[in-house]
Amino acid sequence: MRNLAFNIAYWFLSIGYGLTAAFAALAPGRNAAAWVIRRYVKRMVQAMRVFAGIRIEVRGRQRLPVGAFIIASKHQSWGDGFATYDQFDDLAFVTGDHLEKFPLLGTVLNKLGAIVVNNCGGREARDSLRQSGATAHAEGRKILIYPEGNLAKVGEKFRYRSGVWHLYRDFDMPVVPLASNLGLFWPQEEFRKTPGTATLEFLDPIPTGLGKDEFLARLETVVENRTAELIAEARGGPVIQNVRVLAPDEAARAAKVAATA
Repeated sequence: MRNLAFNIAYWFLSIGYGLTAAFAALAPGRNAAAWVIRRYVKRMVQAMRVFAGIRIEVRGRQRLPVGAFIIASKHQSWGDGFATYDQFDDLAFVTGDHLEKFPLLGTVLNKLGAIVVNNCGGREARDSLRQSGATAHAEGRKILIYPEGNLAKVGEKFRYRSGVWHLYRDFDMPVVPLASNLGLFWPQEEFRKTPGTATLEFLDPIPTGLGKDEFLARLETVVENRTAELIAEARGGPVIQNVRVLAPDEAARAAKVAATA
């Protein structure tokens, strides 16, 4: 019953606020549409708590740098975006172009200044990151990106893509790793939800100036290790570092599913 109630609330809020945001996008500037989306996110986090019984605990806000920075987050739940977006007043985010297939959503994403990239990656995706990222950077906005580019199951991970490093290098911005165990309570895009307290934790910023390999290795290590610790903490057991890295063919299949979901 709890799962059904939340999913009804999810679609009610998504359709209602989505249509409102589409109308707000007709107004000059992005303030109107951004205001609607912020209300939508807050109501969704509230629905997670009231209907699904999932509370969000946020740690490490004292580690956040002053000014603009990049948030590189673990991604195991469709709820990650709501929980993270709710922590900031003005957040640009990187998303795949598959979202543009939904009616009117492309217009809203454009108005919000979202950084929409090709799901297949490559030069076109890097160009989109550079161009849209430059606009967000010029406006002093924080940027949220999921380095894996896919929703991973708890205990699995995808290869960390280089897009986050290109943003880091091109705009000389520090990167704040974000660990999360929300996937335990709202796994990927599943109907099933499990009540409990999910944790998002901002980790120590990675300073600018690192090379690509060193940066990606450092980012992956701190995010995956702390995520494993948060999962173990929620389960009440010891930390077991047994994250399974998806093989290239598995990653390709998962990316194809994500792009058509």
